[in-house]
Amino acid sequence: MLVWMLRNVMADRGIWTGAALARILKERANYSLSPASISALLTNQPRQMKAETLDALCTALECSPNDLWMHTPPHKIKGA
Repeated sequence: MLVWMLRNVMADRGIWTGAALARILKERANYSLSPASISALLTNQPRQMKAETLDALCTALECSPNDLWMHTPPHKIKGA
């Protein structure tokens, strides 16, 4: 299972609002997302994402995709 960690990555960097994320995306990655798109990224785990959006988030937040997604392997049932 993949867990979306955007809010954690933002908090680690002192970024607390969608508006601040939008500003940093524009300043550091020259990338714009609509307020609705940013809100969706902050409130829901994305089902899909454009590579350019992921690249912009990593550039702006100075992180890697591994920081934004945490993989939790499924639990194995004993005897299965």
